[in-house]
Amino acid sequence: MQIISGIFSEAWTILMTSSIYIILGMLAAGIIKVFISPATVAKHLGRGRIASVFKAALFGIPLPICSCGVLPTAASLRQQGANKGAVTSFLISTPESGIDSISITYALMDPLMTIARPVVGFLTAFIAGISQNTFGHEDEGMQITCSDAGCTKDAGSPPEHPRFLGKLSSGIRYAFFDLWQDLAPWFVAGILIAGVITYAIPADFLSTYMGGGLMSMLLMLAVGIPLYICATGSTPIAAALIMKGVSPGAALVFLMAGPATNAAGITMLFKIIGRQATLIYLASIAIVSVVSGLIIDRIYSAFDIPISATFGQASMLIPAWAEVAGAIFL
Repeated sequence: MQIISGIFSEAWTILMTSSIYIILGMLAAGIIKVFISPATVAKHLGRGRIASVFKAALFGIPLPICSCGVLPTAASLRQQGANKGAVTSFLISTPESGIDSISITYALMDPLMTIARPVVGFLTAFIAGISQNTFGHEDEGMQITCSDAGCTKDAGSPPEHPRFLGKLSSGIRYAFFDLWQDLAPWFVAGILIAGVITYAIPADFLSTYMGGGLMSMLLMLAVGIPLYICATGSTPIAAALIMKGVSPGAALVFLMAGPATNAAGITMLFKIIGRQATLIYLASIAIVSVVSGLIIDRIYSAFDIPISATFGQASMLIPAWAEVAGAIFL
């Protein structure tokens, strides 16, 4: 009983720390959802081997879509004329970060990791897209047929409203009903797993195997690639791992590989973008995330940044009563 209560106590603390940032992130995600339509995105992704990839990576960063939810959107973009490099770029940048996951990263980690997460996501997506357009075959893969309900529009997307206030209202409803319905199970699971890690795992256990170096990155990559977890749900787990001695670079690899890949989604990628593009997709995520993880660890070491003292300091900006209210609201 003491173990259960200890785990829930740690999980509740993490929930309070992140609650306000999650709420703000979801509000921003809802606004983005209703003001940036998939048709607008698709219009910019069909021309140019470099410009289209750059736009796809940039468009994908703030969108709150997970690794499986992004597949129908990517299929729609492909059907509407987006080249394969742009689709590959969008498939990586979108699930690796979102305005909601960036906000919770700031709540549970520190400014350096908050900046590194979307930057590395963008670089991974851009490199993968350019590689595909340079070395890949545009005509590889199966033809995709999509209905309005299946591909060209996400399930649960809010209806179009001609007026600003109507769109704003629709975005808020989307954020706290459709989006939270998708995120909540994974976020709660992530909070509970983080509670288990924080309470039950000795601080020196993980640091022995994942305290830094190439092997730490590869171990985290092996864990993250087949796992299905959204960007928001992966964040409390990564924060708990860091507090138990896992290097920030290894945690960054988990934050990049976990949300962007999963065993079920990879099989769908063969249909949407083809075998060669899928291999480029996976190789780009693996190589860029590992190299970025090594660089991040070097930055922490070079500037002598005390990780245990900086992670979670964003919560000091929020009053205790607001944290409790936000946790209860979620």
